[in-house]
Amino acid sequence: MAKKIRWGILGVAKIATVKVIPAMQQGALCEIAAIASRSAEKARDAAEELGIPKAYASYEALLNDPDIDAIYNPLPNHMHVEWSAKAAKAGKHVLCEKPIGLSASETKHLIDVRNKTGVKMGEAFMVRVHPQWLRAREIARSGEIGDLRVISGYFSYNNRKPDNIRNIPEYGGGALMDIGCYPINVSRWIFGEEPTKVNALIERDPEFGTDRLTSAMLRFKSGQATFSCSTQLVPYQKIHIFGTKGRVELEIPFNAPPDAPTNIFVHTDTMRTQTFPAVDQYTLQGDAFARAILENTEVPVPLEDALKNMAVIEAIFRSGQSHHWEDPADFD
Repeated sequence: MAKKIRWGILGVAKIATVKVIPAMQQGALCEIAAIASRSAEKARDAAEELGIPKAYASYEALLNDPDIDAIYNPLPNHMHVEWSAKAAKAGKHVLCEKPIGLSASETKHLIDVRNKTGVKMGEAFMVRVHPQWLRAREIARSGEIGDLRVISGYFSYNNRKPDNIRNIPEYGGGALMDIGCYPINVSRWIFGEEPTKVNALIERDPEFGTDRLTSAMLRFKSGQATFSCSTQLVPYQKIHIFGTKGRVELEIPFNAPPDAPTNIFVHTDTMRTQTFPAVDQYTLQGDAFARAILENTEVPVPLEDALKNMAVIEAIFRSGQSHHWEDPADFD
């Protein structure tokens, strides 16, 4: 059996305890060895429930464990950079939840830390390893649907809880940071280009101050991408990829179920459905990152990609204020 990477988990966030940890525990290359919380009780409860050998009452204690190879960081957005950097300086590889930070400058700081420490560090866009996305990208770039011209997407849910971190601006809340980052990321990935200009409409919640509805247009050299995201709409998600001769539709693009098949629909002269067996994209993500550590190869979503995604997010926010087209910062 191949060597497994021993993971430590920073915090007991729901995405970690419900989705990511159980999925990574099924991986061929991942061992969840420890979990930490600022509450000793929460750490112990999570460790007991999930069968994790070690529980720490502080993040620092976890980072000081010499038996931990890598850290998964699902802390609130405003804590991503601080604790990812501390983990790297402790010699741990880091897989950090999206968005990687609150700004491009924060992301550049992480790149500096990674370069100085020599660890692997990446952003957790799990969709980039799912077979349905790999196939959709292959079709879009193969010429089967003609010249790729437009990618359009929608992603929404309804959450009006004042104490939820997604509704707190200081914590990096709001639709664009939480879920709008997905259609931005996959559009850049599928086009294989960076957008040259963006334009946006942003509606902010009068109570929370977060963007509750954001719609954006991204201009690429080869085409365009459009999307809307919201924290206060009916839950929905969809991606359409349009070429000059056909289109590809992803039925459940982002929250692909781990226990049911997924479908993409390819429309050319006729419509065909391509079905993918049930897989857990968090299992695939964990193993892909672990493999990059073991084989000393690039992680699935490196910090350079995260930096460019953040540059687009910042430009969209600027456009929402200026009501003009804005240029994302060029980090090439």
